[in-house]
Formats: sequence, structure tokens, C-alpha cells
Amino acid sequence: MSIAERLAKSGRQDRLSEVRSSVQARLVEALGPKLYDTKLSEKEVHEIVTSKVRELLEQEEVILSGQERAQIIQQIGDSILGLGPLEPFLRDPEVTEIMVNNPETIYVERAGKLYWTGAKFFSEEQLRRTIDKIVGRIGRRVDESSPYVDARLPDGSRVNAIIPPIALDAPALTIRKFSPDPYTADDLVSFGTMSPAVSELLEACVRGKITFLVSGGTGAGKTTTLNVLSSFIPEDERIITIEDAAELRLQQPHIVRLESRPPNIEGKGQVTIRDLVRNTLRMRPDRIVVGEVRDAAALDMLQAMNTGHEGSISTVHANSPRDVLSRLETMVLMAGMELTLRAVREQIASAIDVIIHQSRLKDGTRRITHVTEVGGLEGDIITLQDIFLFDFRAGVDEHGRFLGHIQPTGLRPHFVEKLADHDVRISPMLFAPGARIA
Repeated sequence: MSIAERLAKSGRQDRLSEVRSSVQARLVEALGPKLYDTKLSEKEVHEIVTSKVRELLEQEEVILSGQERAQIIQQIGDSILGLGPLEPFLRDPEVTEIMVNNPETIYVERAGKLYWTGAKFFSEEQLRRTIDKIVGRIGRRVDESSPYVDARLPDGSRVNAIIPPIALDAPALTIRKFSPDPYTADDLVSFGTMSPAVSELLEACVRGKITFLVSGGTGAGKTTTLNVLSSFIPEDERIITIEDAAELRLQQPHIVRLESRPPNIEGKGQVTIRDLVRNTLRMRPDRIVVGEVRDAAALDMLQAMNTGHEGSISTVHANSPRDVLSRLETMVLMAGMELTLRAVREQIASAIDVIIHQSRLKDGTRRITHVTEVGGLEGDIITLQDIFLFDFRAGVDEHGRFLGHIQPTGLRPHFVEKLADHDVRISPMLFAPGARIA
């Protein structure tokens, strides 16, 4: 394309942008409250907006092609009814994360890799309106007194927003998408996240009321694995889920979902994860599923696990199974109880049976790298025993993708007896080295 053609195209795009801004402003002025009329369905509002945009475009002096007209209608519809320039990425099934650094810089994650999109918001004001639209749907707010917030989209996708003065340059928005259909264990096996042997073991452990912690770094896939583990819980058990922003999607019929709440504008009304864990104990749960333990709620969670709520599941941020124990100790001590370190470790060793550690590897894939049994205390140290480990020694292929798989270490876990007590039996061959099914 010549310089003259590029300049002509650039000028055309600027003119289309002016038309779009003009039409959108007149649309808002013409329809006003109708855009937010709760008596109208989403489909009805969409039809009203589309019809009015077509009408307003006819009044413009600029001659538009059919493609340009459709593009403007789509962009205005996304801006008014959806999340503006983010809508195409929300509709794209290959995009797993959307990162808005500022109105003009939007990145997405595909297959574990980051890509710059070139898309942008018209202005910082439009980005702020988009953030307000998201958080307002679930009764949360973001302003100078509360400059960051965790929220969720209607499909369960997790949202984090942070605004100035905490974000120095401009508002930032991060959306972690979730599949429209929850992943199953077979999906995780096909992705290479875990092996068929690990899937079989984890299903047996959930049915046999083994207590899990799923650990890993940010974006390692902990919540997806937690969803899959929770899907193994029998349908005749009462499950209570506790989350900061509700994103778990369990399919069982007997579920009560609880969500924490931040303080209101007066600094009152906060309901923490710890409050919800304590309240859950009065709700006759068979299983407690906590989206993430990150503070003093760890103490209440451990006590719940030690008082008859076996088979509970949660996630925790950590770099390794050993780090999980250190983090739990720290979080328990945050509760302000005068407990000795040995007493804390006894609680942990008694409550937790298995740690599943997951990592996002350099090739972008998410893999379970450890299935580790938590033993008892030897002196003042909690013993750990790796049942399955990822084989990093296999190296990488020419595309940088890891060739290794998670494999049994040959050690037979002690919780096999506990499974037998719940009439759940697994083959000893599951733990034999080389028995992995490709």
C-alpha cells in the first residue's frame, strides 16, 4: 500500500470514528432512560438500539458502504449494551484472559501466550463507564475511597479493576474468562493438565472424602481444577461454596453458594470469607468448597476440616507443596490466636490429606506437577510424600513445548486405607512407575 493510500485510509478511519461518536451521542440523547429500562429484555433493548442507529446513520452526510455501516452498528451496540472494544475478545473462545493497561493498550492471552490486540477505548471515560457497568451489576463499586474491586461477569468470568490514584496512569482492567461449558476431567486429560491415572486417583479421593488443597501461582488453572474436583462430589451430599467473587460452577443439585461482600461507602457491612466459613458450620454442610484461602480464614477452614467436614476442598497461592504449609502457618497466625507453631502444624497435618500443585509452564500450558500426600509430624516438621510428579527431564520439543508428563513415583499413599473405610478402592498398579497411560 502506498503512502497516499495509507493516508487516505487513515483519514477515512478518522471520519468513521467521528461519525460513530456523533451517532452514539445522539443515540444516548434520543433513547435516554430506555437504555436502562429493566422492564425490557436484553433482546428488546438490542433491537431498539439497532433500529435507532440505522435511522441516525441515514441522517449522516457521509456516504457509507454496507460493511462500514455494519461495523459502526456493531461498535455502538458493543459500547452501549456490552463492554465496548472488549466484546470481540469476550466472544472469542480462544481468548482466556483480557488485560487492559490503559484505554489505548489492550492485551489478550491465547494458549498461554500474550498478544497485543491494537484495539482501544475511545477515551478514559469510556473505560471507566465499562468498569462501572461491570461492578454495578453485582452491587459493588469502585471510586477513590475504594479504588480496586473484584467482580464477575454474568458468565462467571473473573474481573479485577483498579483506578487512579492507585493506578498511576489510567484505570486498569483484567478479565479472566471461563469456558461457557465447565471443563471435565476428560478435558483436562486431553489438554495434558493431568494424566488418566491422576484423574482416576483424584476422583477416588473426592468420593472417599480426602481433603484437598489445590495450590499454584496466578493463572495456573487452580479454579478450573477445583471445579473439576468438585464435580466428583456425589449428588446426595450438601455442598456449600464460599468465594470472593462467585465463579465456581458445580452441577450437583444440592448447593448453597455464598459470596463475600466489601464494606459500603460508610465502611460498614463487610462480610469476609472468614465470616462465611464460620457461618457455614451452622448450615449442616457435607462438603465445604472455598474458592481461595488467603487470610485468617485459614484457621477456621482447618478447624472445620478437623471437626467432621472431611472431603472439603480449597485453593491457595504457593510456589510448591512445601510452600503451601508455610503459607498456611502464616495465615493461621494472622488470626491473632495465641497458638504455638507446633499446635498450628498439628492442625494442618491433621486437616489436609493431599496437596495438588499446578503450574503454568513456559510453553503456556497448565500442568499438575505434584500430587503430594501430607503426613504427620516428625519432630516439628510436617512430612510430605510425592505420589505423582511431573517429569521435567524429558525436555522440550522444537516448538518449546514440554515433552514430559506427570508420573507415579512408586510410593503408595497412606490414605488408601482411609479410602477403603469409605468403600472406595483403587488398583495398586495406579502407583507403579511406568504405569502412566499416555
